[in-house]
Amino acid sequence: MLVLVTLGAVIPLFGPSAALRGTGEADAPGTGGIGLLRAVLFAALSIPVGELFVRRLTRSVPGAPPTEPRSWSTAANSAGFVAALGLASVVATGNLVPDGLADIDVGGLYDSGDGKLALLEVNAFLAAALCAASGRPGTQVWPLAAVMAAEALRAHPTTEYSPLVGSGLTLVHLVCASLWTGGLLHALRTLRRWRGAEAGAVLLGRYARVAVVLLAAVTATGVCSSLRRMPPETILEQLTDTAYGRVLLAKVILMAGVAVLALWARIRLARAEDPLTACSPARAEVYALGVVVAVSGLLTALPVPIRW
Repeated sequence: MLVLVTLGAVIPLFGPSAALRGTGEADAPGTGGIGLLRAVLFAALSIPVGELFVRRLTRSVPGAPPTEPRSWSTAANSAGFVAALGLASVVATGNLVPDGLADIDVGGLYDSGDGKLALLEVNAFLAAALCAASGRPGTQVWPLAAVMAAEALRAHPTTEYSPLVGSGLTLVHLVCASLWTGGLLHALRTLRRWRGAEAGAVLLGRYARVAVVLLAAVTATGVCSSLRRMPPETILEQLTDTAYGRVLLAKVILMAGVAVLALWARIRLARAEDPLTACSPARAEVYALGVVVAVSGLLTALPVPIRW
């Protein structure tokens, strides 16, 4: 876990200089810090969404033990609030890293679309944290949905060609990725709490059936979004000659490894004498997905390639 957290911090912080080397593209101020904040935001979003998803699955598992792992939603939403607050401060200074509190124009956030979306994410994470800590944690689904919608709109400004199409693709990609990553994490935590109960294999099997659909949706929306930003005739060149393309290529390679681990876990779940042996490759899958989240944070902080 310590290694995973270290990688999650190192990749966004030091990735921009490596990705930009030799491309001729300028490194925007604070790209590493922004990438780290976005990685934290994505991770904070995945944890509560995954908990809500898996807890819904456990209610339909026959003979499920009454014990459940301790919720991480309140802590995750609080971390998301801090990350969203940091990103809002960057927007409030004209997308520059502020040198001090005097540089932050909070009132200016209301004058731009990006500023309003940044404020929406801050308030939504705060509301989600309060909902998670209350007696009705299920209500956090609404503020979390608001965060996803705001992220999808933020990623596709109105100056872009068909921005609503891009926002729709990003929204589906973000929802499915959060369900997959956070759901697998909470499912493994639940199985550990159940200590080898037969219901554990049922829960893992039900999650696996949904995860296949989630993987297909993540792949399809990711490919479509990439083709919108890098036309087919230039994509091979941009994958090696632009920072965005290089990080995207790294993400694709990581996702291929994740898919192999997922397939290995599903084969063990279906054919092994003890289906719970699938937990070993599933744990490796979670760790790899954590690295993918860090790379995704870096990807959203880099300049979008020019449509040649």
